[in-house]
Amino acid sequence: MSQLPEDVRSACRYFAFYIANGTLDVELLDGIDYRSALMQFGSPLEQVFAIFTNVLDVQPDGSTANAGEAMYRAAQYVRQYCDPSYVVNPPFEYWEIELV
Repeated sequence: MSQLPEDVRSACRYFAFYIANGTLDVELLDGIDYRSALMQFGSPLEQVFAIFTNVLDVQPDGSTANAGEAMYRAAQYVRQYCDPSYVVNPPFEYWEIELV
C-alpha cells in the first residue's frame, strides 16, 4: 500500500490544524467563530475539506504547488457559510466543490 506523498500529508495536516486552532486565513475570517458553525452538523466541515483537496495541486514528484491557495479557497467557503453576505470571488467552479 502506498502513502500520499509527504508534502500532501503535510499540507492536509496543517490545514486541519489551522481549522481546529481557529487560525485558518486569519485576515479573511477575522471575528468569525467558524469552528462551532462547522462542527455543528459535520457536512460543512466535509465541504471545507473537499474544497481544500479538490483545489490542492499535487505535482508528479509528490510536492504541492498551491497549498496556500487551496486553504484560501476553503476559507472563502467558510466565510460564505458563516456570513451569507460574503461573495466568493471568483465564484466556485463545480470541480472545486464536488464531493467525491
